[in-house]
Amino acid sequence: MAATDGHGAGTGFFTSVEDVSARLAEAGYLASAAVATTVFLADRLGKPLLVEGPAGVGKTELAKAVARVGGARLVRLQCYEGIDEARALYEWNHAKQLLRITAGRDESWDDARGDIFGEEFLLARPLLTAIRGDEPTVLLIDETDKADVEVEGLLLEVLGDFQITVPELGTITATRHPFVLLTSNATRELSEALRRRCLYLHLDYPDAALEARIVRLLVPGLDAVLADGLVQVVGALRAMELRKAPSVAETVDWARTLLALGADTLDDTVIRDSLGVVLKHQDDIIRAAAKLAPA
Repeated sequence: MAATDGHGAGTGFFTSVEDVSARLAEAGYLASAAVATTVFLADRLGKPLLVEGPAGVGKTELAKAVARVGGARLVRLQCYEGIDEARALYEWNHAKQLLRITAGRDESWDDARGDIFGEEFLLARPLLTAIRGDEPTVLLIDETDKADVEVEGLLLEVLGDFQITVPELGTITATRHPFVLLTSNATRELSEALRRRCLYLHLDYPDAALEARIVRLLVPGLDAVLADGLVQVVGALRAMELRKAPSVAETVDWARTLLALGADTLDDTVIRDSLGVVLKHQDDIIRAAAKLAPA
């Protein structure tokens, strides 16, 4: 894999769209043509990739799969309400700084200040860790929409120039660009400034044919006809007005459940007894059981 020169080169994980599809499939991630194309372009152009869509459609898993096939370390920034610069970028080790100041009481403040704002006192958080790395890296900024709007400002320098400015040390620029993937469940609108710096991919629930392929790939012991029937039931569940629709991962969990139960058909009893695998709210289970019951 080619290293970047730090001036806009891609990460060099993939050679073609077909290469993306084939290697992600080997890693257990079946990508549509749109997904494979967008991942290839993000890799080739060295652009961050913003993946938006409902929870449970494989956004985070896409980043993990890219890291696996690229032989890259995965650096993850999990966003949440209240996350700040100290948790996203860096912070200073105040306890260590205090010890250094105490040990050097006879020094002038200017000399002490120069010592305590050095690399040994800097605690790198995910964004700085990914920027400073010289090995292949996938930076996952997960659930970006859960962070406060102000956090987006922290991301702009990283996503636009692959650099971070530490006032006491200067600007730290990536010598090797990470593959950056941001996810969003679209619970709030992300800023245009952030979107402008990214390629965009909307990831929705897969169609029935693709989801059945995913189930057969990840649960190879399940009968193909049973897998198809399972996917049809999951599709019917997603069409209902539920508090939480089943994710693709929960479809796979249900398939593994059927295999563990030794079920050879998806009858009413099996469905009713195992709905808790794919539905996580009691009112959803009651609603689904009533809808799926035979007339």
